[in-house]
Amino acid sequence: MFTENELDKLLNGRLSGIANNEIPAEYMPIYQEAADEYDIPWELLAAVHRVETRFSTMDPMISPAGAEGPMQFMPCTWFGWSHPTCEGNGAGAIPNEELTDPDLIAEHGGYGMDVRNKASADPWNHEDAIFAAARYLSSNGADDGDIEEALFAYNRADWYVEEVISFVDVYNNGYEVIEHNEKP
Repeated sequence: MFTENELDKLLNGRLSGIANNEIPAEYMPIYQEAADEYDIPWELLAAVHRVETRFSTMDPMISPAGAEGPMQFMPCTWFGWSHPTCEGNGAGAIPNEELTDPDLIAEHGGYGMDVRNKASADPWNHEDAIFAAARYLSSNGADDGDIEEALFAYNRADWYVEEVISFVDVYNNGYEVIEHNEKP
């Protein structure tokens, strides 16, 4: 049995409306800026976004485990594991006003970011989430070339690492930037 992502990949994007070598134009500047900031390949960010939520076309963008937003952060990873409700898989019961508070996130050592200084670090905001993913991957070795190690830290599954790497390879061998602003 195939997952929805695997089926979409096999069908070259017929579920998401985005072929395997295509990247939505609206995200390219964010990938590139975040990658430059954290010294990682932008293709890695695009591939993670593709695998996590098919470039934000999945509905809903909340995993069964509780990861949320375009880059699928667990609330405790976003906010910081020292929150009193953070244990187990990291779903936590963090109130939204705390989850998005940049000062509290910094205090608790989370990866959440307020990229444009809007007084909210929102895991549902593409810029905040993509920059946070870049920061997370970089801090787990991607900035030193340990891409597989960083991906395994992001999602502790070998199949996940392989799938993301497969899209990194696709993008490194040629990609097409497309206009794609709607969910299928």
